[in-house]
Amino acid sequence: YLKISKLALAFAIIHSKPPGKSSKEYTEYLAKTVSKQDFGWKWKVEVLEAEVLRLRQELLLNRISPRFCLENRKQDTSAETPLGRESVNPTSYSSQLEDSGCDVCNDSAFDSLGIASDFHPSEHNGNTPKHWLERVPPLNLCHTSKEQSLTAPVQFLQCLLEIRKLSEEGILQADFSELENDSFTMCNSVSQLLDGLTFFYNSPKFPAPGFLTEGVCVLISLITDTKLSNHVLKKCFKKMEEFKKNLIQVILRNRSVNRFQALHSVSQTLGLLGRNHILRNSLISLLLSEVHQFAEQLLQAHQVQSEYDITQYENIFLLCMILEQLLQNDTEESNISSSDYGGKEKIKFLKNLDQIILHLSNEFPLFSLYLWRVSVLLNSGQMQ
Repeated sequence: YLKISKLALAFAIIHSKPPGKSSKEYTEYLAKTVSKQDFGWKWKVEVLEAEVLRLRQELLLNRISPRFCLENRKQDTSAETPLGRESVNPTSYSSQLEDSGCDVCNDSAFDSLGIASDFHPSEHNGNTPKHWLERVPPLNLCHTSKEQSLTAPVQFLQCLLEIRKLSEEGILQADFSELENDSFTMCNSVSQLLDGLTFFYNSPKFPAPGFLTEGVCVLISLITDTKLSNHVLKKCFKKMEEFKKNLIQVILRNRSVNRFQALHSVSQTLGLLGRNHILRNSLISLLLSEVHQFAEQLLQAHQVQSEYDITQYENIFLLCMILEQLLQNDTEESNISSSDYGGKEKIKFLKNLDQIILHLSNEFPLFSLYLWRVSVLLNSGQMQ
């Protein structure tokens, strides 16, 4: 039957082909036309799936706290969010607007790698009850953009965080056990947020767009909230790990001339993620692996006097700074040795490290110094 159908199709194409076109050209033209139609249908399906997720989000919010969804949020309060947009310190972006972006040795440019000290959940505002859910309009089938795909989960998660805060203060009654009953909606919302952040971080801009900064604020608030983070990390831990790996690769692979300012926001996000005690160890392991792998490649290139990737050499310092800051911050907070960090990656990093530093110290003194500082933090938990 299949052979007969193919033969019939071939005859139909031959008989219907316009004059001046060969059967092959006409077949290719028909194939392109059909593929375009398939793409259009796939796009519509994706948009409809996004709309279904939005409706599920609205239903979940209603189940958690019906009163929250019945109130109308005042339109004139849109300039102030319950999460506090100061969380990622946007002033650091504007202060560097006139910088060329090439100065990687300016300590002040990387102060925010310790941004955890600057990041605090927003204080309760007396007007918080006025910030109610503003209904999100249905998605437009013709005008859905990557920006909209990021802002949609951000709005949903903002509402969850606001309900969480208001319920903790006794202003609202909320039943967060519904998150267990509908883990699909929560997981898909977080996944959509992570995918959106990854997309925009892969082509970083300076200064960071407002919706990207807001997305990072929501993500950090979500994983630091004691009640909501369990639902997120339990179901989306692998997705979070993939997100951290993607951010590391964004830093390593960026080759634009003025890349350091744009990658600054990526470094900030990694530093903030490392403040979570569940994510910290895995992030340290990832960073140790990347730095150690590059150190071995650099040593091999140095020994045989071959060329090395100068761009990756410049970018690796961002990872070294993040790694050192995470180890140092945790040592200061807990006042214990970080000897349990990294597991296999720590052992691999420290193995033959003295020999690597010895061979690289003359040609690459700054990188060797970073390797030594990290090794001291791993061994003793304190800077000697």
